[in-house]
Amino acid sequence: MIPASLVLNAGSSSLKFQVFERGEAVEPGEGGAPRRLYRGLFEGLGGAAHMIVRDESGAVVADELFAADGFGHEEALRHVAAWLRDHRSGHRLAAVGHRVVHGGTNYAAPVRIDDAVLAALERLVPLAPLHQPHNLAPIRIVRRLFPDLPQVACFDTAFHRAQPEVAQLFALPAEVADRGVRRYGFHGLSYAFIAGQLSAHAPALAAGRVVAAHLGSGASLCALARGRSIATTMGFSALDGLPMGTRCGSLDPGVVFYLLREMRLDADEAERLLYTRSGLLGVSGLSNDMRTLRARAAEDRRARTAIDLFVYRIGRELGSLVAALGGIDGLVFTGGIGENDPATRAEVLRGAAWAGFRLDEAANAAGGPRITAGSGPQAYVIPTDEEAMIARGMGEVLDDPRRTAP
Repeated sequence: MIPASLVLNAGSSSLKFQVFERGEAVEPGEGGAPRRLYRGLFEGLGGAAHMIVRDESGAVVADELFAADGFGHEEALRHVAAWLRDHRSGHRLAAVGHRVVHGGTNYAAPVRIDDAVLAALERLVPLAPLHQPHNLAPIRIVRRLFPDLPQVACFDTAFHRAQPEVAQLFALPAEVADRGVRRYGFHGLSYAFIAGQLSAHAPALAAGRVVAAHLGSGASLCALARGRSIATTMGFSALDGLPMGTRCGSLDPGVVFYLLREMRLDADEAERLLYTRSGLLGVSGLSNDMRTLRARAAEDRRARTAIDLFVYRIGRELGSLVAALGGIDGLVFTGGIGENDPATRAEVLRGAAWAGFRLDEAANAAGGPRITAGSGPQAYVIPTDEEAMIARGMGEVLDDPRRTAP
């Protein structure tokens, strides 16, 4: 039977999964991807859950409701494994890969998970308390249910480990930095995929100076020089940088002291406010969904303000990354908003006319891939595929005897 890889991306109440056929390892720079067999999503975990699965053509092949309360990640993984056994089509499950938000300073590449790796990733929970525990839970579940199945961790932070040391530092005392307080950057799986895709879409840009904009419910920018990360807008946490769906983005640290002292919030309350009640939702008082805000912007001033702030901050951060690059040859939009909202792309590019961008209105409305005109810097729309990047990383680890011994 043909080996297949299961890729998991776990949230607090959700579990995204994809199944890929395992073949020869695909190098990111080649722009290719393993063959995808299924793409699925569990929502509502912990309560009444819903699973939907699509095949490689996008057709729905499963749509199931689980009415019982308490249907959690373990039940979801058991059900996925059983479903895959019934729909194997000549394939056998050979390995499981996981998106893990934080790899710290030690992990700059995918790694096979063993006891030591899992313990090291557990120690990073204080650096990403709202994400890391949810990423690690399925690893423990799979180890318990299927102890002989190889597992691989792929990290959102790993791509940024190539940045210059100065780009990773805060101006803090050494005793603080030595505890791991530094700029890590996130969305690295997305940016690594985009860096690989550039050679297929625009070979000249692949060797040039590019800013990639991953714009979605989480949002960040990354400066790429010859396909390598040299700076990014997210820092110590996924809270930093651009305003996001419900996260505030860059914030004067004094605001946190004000929340604690003057508004009498405790640390947990302040954290929830900054992560879940801010960003587009907080400013608009309406929604964290750009589609809703666009539909209401004409008559709702706060919705318009939320959009304007989002675009303004992208422009500000874009300028800082152009400075880090020493110029710019291209801009790539990706992520849910970046791929699907031509209005945001148009507003960003009009604001970046100073850098030489000339918007092609028709191409932008059509979704690209190239959405600029003229001989100046080019802008592209390139869909990201973090799960395909994880599948590639699994192949790199499991096909290399030097990296497979637990």
